Amino acid sequence: MSKTNTVDEVLEVVTQVLIRCTVIGIIVLLIWWGALALFGDFAYSIHSRIAPMSRSQFDIIHYVGMLMTKAGVSLLFFFPYVALRLVIKKRREQLLNQTNGH
Repeated sequence: MSKTNTVDEVLEVVTQVLIRCTVIGIIVLLIWWGALALFGDFAYSIHSRIAPMSRSQFDIIHYVGMLMTKAGVSLLFFFPYVALRLVIKKRREQLLNQTNGH
């Protein structure tokens, strides 16, 4: 196995991991949003007993948490996935040009 094939395989595996992490992060956000939409009052009643807060504070805490999670998923998983896909595309184009004698 050549060094080029090994690097390409590693890049492919890393992109597969990154896209799966992105999908899992989006699923977590959708479940979080759905749980708050369906059971927000119930969750607020439990949380406000543990740590007294207004409903608007509760909503802000969850809104900011979702924003931070979305930013984390984007910065840590999705953007690196896109960057690696571009690198893989460029490597394939270079390999084609080398095999065609350009």
